[in-house]
Amino acid sequence: MTHETPETSRYADFEGLRAQAVALRREGLSLRQIRDRLQIYNNDLLHRLVKGEPAPDWTKRPNAKDDLRARARELRLEGRTYDQIQVELGCSKSSISLWVRDLPKPERRDPSEQARIAARKRWEHESAVRDARRRSTKTAAALEIGSLSDRELLLVGTALYWAEGAKDKPYSRRENVQFVNSDPGVIQLYLAWLRLLRIEPERLAFRLMIHATADVEGALRYWADLVGVDPSAFRKTTIKTHNPKTIRKNVGPDYRGCLVIRVSQGAELYRRIEGWWCGIVGAVDSISTT
Repeated sequence: MTHETPETSRYADFEGLRAQAVALRREGLSLRQIRDRLQIYNNDLLHRLVKGEPAPDWTKRPNAKDDLRARARELRLEGRTYDQIQVELGCSKSSISLWVRDLPKPERRDPSEQARIAARKRWEHESAVRDARRRSTKTAAALEIGSLSDRELLLVGTALYWAEGAKDKPYSRRENVQFVNSDPGVIQLYLAWLRLLRIEPERLAFRLMIHATADVEGALRYWADLVGVDPSAFRKTTIKTHNPKTIRKNVGPDYRGCLVIRVSQGAELYRRIEGWWCGIVGAVDSISTT
């Protein structure tokens, strides 16, 4: 004769336990939580009690291959073969076949077309590698510069002005300080140089030079924002006409013309700039002769 314990008696009420377990499952509890709540430590019985009830989403672990599967389907829809998908994703053909078996097979391409596609893919890959190398080299070079001392900025600014600024000629005395450039970085360096020289902002006059076919108002706002003045402070814009027989390459939304910066009462400053430049050249000459 089998004696019934309270524990076995409780388990005997299977339908009652199932009703409780199902209710807890639908509330979003995990198996472990249901086990602890109902104090059922028989795993087989626990799984039978919740059979047919889906596990709550929060208990589901993400599949590490979900991203690979999604990418494989994208590539298949682009017309890639199993071999091509395998090379790009590094997974087995059996997995690829399972993931994309419901998708249409890509149309067969003639060998010449396949060769062109392969060449384009190689070019895209090589181009990306070269771009990454360019960025790496530029970043490393920028870090080599570090901060600039006042003396270094004086030398850099002087060389920059002598390369891009207006200069006095023996046949035409023009001792004025005027600088023209289209590179925002060059403009920012030039203005930093003028601040080092203690040139008051009130002595600066700005003017835009730009082709008639460009976005003149947009360029004016861009330069005004860069130098920190209101567009109304700019002098009259110089509009350059375009020769229809020539093809201009400097076009598009990034074309903003050139900014002209003039320093008023700049004769004395110009003489100092020319003197600094002569000093730099003289220092180079002394190095080459030693």
